[in-house]
Amino acid sequence: MRSGLWAIAAFGSMAFGKKWNNTGIGSIIFEEAVSLDYPQFEPTIAAPILGQTYQDLINNLADVHNQRLRWMDDSGVDYMVLSLNSPGIQSISDPETAEAIATRANDDIAKLISNNTMRFGAFAALSMHNATQAGEELRRCVKTLGFHGALLNDFQSSGDDNNTLLYYDQPEYDPFWKIAVELDVPIYLHPRPPSPLQMEQDFAHAKWLLGAPQQFTVQLSNHIVGLCTNGVFDRFPKLKVIVGHLGERIPSDFWRLDEMLARKVPRGMPMKKALSSYWLTNIWETSTGNFWTELFNFHRNILGEDRILYSVDYPFVMMQQGAEWVDSLRFSKQARLNFIRKNAIKLLKLD
Repeated sequence: MRSGLWAIAAFGSMAFGKKWNNTGIGSIIFEEAVSLDYPQFEPTIAAPILGQTYQDLINNLADVHNQRLRWMDDSGVDYMVLSLNSPGIQSISDPETAEAIATRANDDIAKLISNNTMRFGAFAALSMHNATQAGEELRRCVKTLGFHGALLNDFQSSGDDNNTLLYYDQPEYDPFWKIAVELDVPIYLHPRPPSPLQMEQDFAHAKWLLGAPQQFTVQLSNHIVGLCTNGVFDRFPKLKVIVGHLGERIPSDFWRLDEMLARKVPRGMPMKKALSSYWLTNIWETSTGNFWTELFNFHRNILGEDRILYSVDYPFVMMQQGAEWVDSLRFSKQARLNFIRKNAIKLLKLD
C-alpha cells in the first residue's frame, strides 16, 4: 500500500483551511530544516552556532517532537513548516534516483509529523530533473499529503560528475511553474552548497565564504534574478515564490538592478517589467537568519509590510534569538501580528 494513503486521514485532502495550533498571537515559521538519515544525502556544510558542537546541529536537525517542540513553546511559535535540509534532492544527479528519493522523503516527512499536524506542516522536496514529474509530485504532496508548497535548494545537480547544473528559469521548466500556479501554492527558493566545479573554480581560494556568509546568497540570487530576467513571472503572473534571508540581498540593490537591466531590453531580454516590480506581485521574502533591524525596516519601507514574513532558519539559528529580535522591533501590535503570523496565514492558506 502506498504510504501516502494513510496521510489522507492524517491531513485531509488539502492543507488549506487545516486545523492548527492557532493561539491568535504566536508565530508561524517556515524555513525550518529537518534531516532524514538517507545515505544519498550530503552532510550539511553549515557551521554550528557558537557554543554548540557539530553533533548538536546534527541532533537538532533530526529531532522534531522533543527539543524542537520545547523551543517552539518557549519562543511562542504556534506552527512550523518543515523542509528537507539543504541540498537534499538537489544534490542527487541521477534522475531516477532523485525522483524515487523525493517521493520517499515526502512520505517519510508526512509520516514524521502525522501525530502532531496541529504544530507541524511541510514543504515538498522535489527532483527537478524533469519539470512535469516535479509538478506531478508537487500535486501529490499538496493534494494527498497536505503540504503547503515546495522548497527547492537552488539548482539541480545533474551529469555523471555532478557538474551539469539545471536552473528553473528556462522554458523547459514552464510545465512545473504551470502546476504550481494551478495549485496556488508558493515555491520557496533556498540556498545550497556549490557543485564540485564551482567549489574548485570559485571558492578554493576562499573557503571561509562557503555557505551562509557569502556563497549561499551569491549563487541563489543569480538564480532568482534569472527567473525575473528570463520572463518566468511574465509567463506566469500568478506564480508565488518565497526567498529567505531578507531577500538574498536583492532588494537592497534594486536601483542598480533596475537601471542596468533596462539597458538589456533593446538586446532582447525577455523580462517585460522592472525587476523590482516582481517583488510587489510575485515574490515574498522572509527574515530567516538575518535579524538586522535597520535592513528589515528598509525593506518594509520599500516593499510594504505584507511582503515580508517572519521565519528563523532553525536549527542554524535558534528560535529564541528570533523571538528576542521580534520583541525588540518597534512597531504596532497589528504590524507585529502581520509580520509573525497573518501574512503567513494568507500565503500558506491556513485560514
